[in-house]
Amino acid sequence: MVAQVCASCGKPLPARAGRTGRNSVYCSAACRQKAYRRRHEFDGSGAAGAAGAAGVDGLIEDIARQVKELAPQPPSVLYSGATELSSSVARLRRVARLARDTANVSRETPKVSRDTVTESVTPAPVTERSRPVSLLTEADFAALTESHRHEIQVHCYRMTGSYDDAEDLVQETFLRAWRARDGFEGRAGARTWLYRIATNACLDFQRRTARRPQRYEPIPGMNHGTGDPPARVTWLQPYPDDELPTAEEDRPDAAAVSRETLELVFLAAIQHLPPRQRAVLILRDVLGLTAAETAEALDLTVASANSALQRARPTLRDHLPRRRADWTATEPTEAQRAVLQRYMAAAERLDLAAMTELLSKDVTLTMPPNPFWFTGRDALVDFLLPTLDPASPMFFGHWRHLPARANGQLAAGGYVRRPGTNVYRAQVLDVLRFDGDDRVVEVMSFEPHLFPAFGLPLRL
Repeated sequence: MVAQVCASCGKPLPARAGRTGRNSVYCSAACRQKAYRRRHEFDGSGAAGAAGAAGVDGLIEDIARQVKELAPQPPSVLYSGATELSSSVARLRRVARLARDTANVSRETPKVSRDTVTESVTPAPVTERSRPVSLLTEADFAALTESHRHEIQVHCYRMTGSYDDAEDLVQETFLRAWRARDGFEGRAGARTWLYRIATNACLDFQRRTARRPQRYEPIPGMNHGTGDPPARVTWLQPYPDDELPTAEEDRPDAAAVSRETLELVFLAAIQHLPPRQRAVLILRDVLGLTAAETAEALDLTVASANSALQRARPTLRDHLPRRRADWTATEPTEAQRAVLQRYMAAAERLDLAAMTELLSKDVTLTMPPNPFWFTGRDALVDFLLPTLDPASPMFFGHWRHLPARANGQLAAGGYVRRPGTNVYRAQVLDVLRFDGDDRVVEVMSFEPHLFPAFGLPLRL
């Protein structure tokens, strides 16, 4: 039911007198302008408008609308509506969780009494800089930050290479932002402000963990192939394409959502950089910040920021394939989609010969965080042969797959039904990289706990 009172002053709305179109929520232009100013008081640049004071109400109204529009027939319509509703409910849940957490932070933060502050001989207006008082409630602040969640999470993912860590760091970023909200004076947009907080949260995290990529070591008795051991980044995880920012919900910043900087090859390579160099390179070359903005975000001098960037670029190049075409992500072709279907079908038929035909001669397989690795088709086939042979004591079971998308690449969620069981359980998420259109040149296999993030069930 549409509200019959003004969202700003609470007075009854004028009758529509037979007019069609969208219902008004304000009784006059003055009330509309008043609401606009109230929404923008937190962010002088206007970045908070859509997700500010009306953000929570808008989400709830959207959910109510989506529920009413659900239709059981045809099934494709029901699926589309249920997916949209699920996304909206998940977003509202995140807003509510952050509002709850920020409310807890507010209660835990001790208030400083005027009696405990040493009285200054200089009048307060001279020494104290006036700043706008934030009228945002915890729920309003949560709605504001939610509008930037996806791009901030992608930023944390680039910094860490881990989907799990990026989720945690987004939450930490927003809690830090809530604690520091009085220091935000609207001199920059909320987006830039959040990027600065997120970057420093990532740097603090990396100082605590002190992660460094290693090299895979040979496992006794296992044929790894004749190639050099690849880099081992045990914390590397895939990122679901469905959670990438879109032009509709975030700023259409081409650099911030650049596909090539989300390729797993790039993510693995950038982990070799020291954390501060990594931060400078991402802020400058991925997000497009100026040297001065980058220096301010990291509390560096401009000269130090430029020096870090000059050291980071050649190091990154050393850990990327020599040919840019070997790692730069492009939209998967129809031929590559066909190869993915054949790859899944071959596994379900336990047809090793058909699977072998799809692999490049120099294919590489790694399984972060596990120690298994193979370079070359012969070594990989040697590993797969006993696991796909029902007569072998090492037979693993029967397979089924569902297609997925990760880091701009084609992927397949693999489910296995072990001998003597009736249920297919999530086993592995394979992310594929292609050499041209018809050969798989790299497979990165990940553990199945991330299946729900890719919209995949844990059992079939």
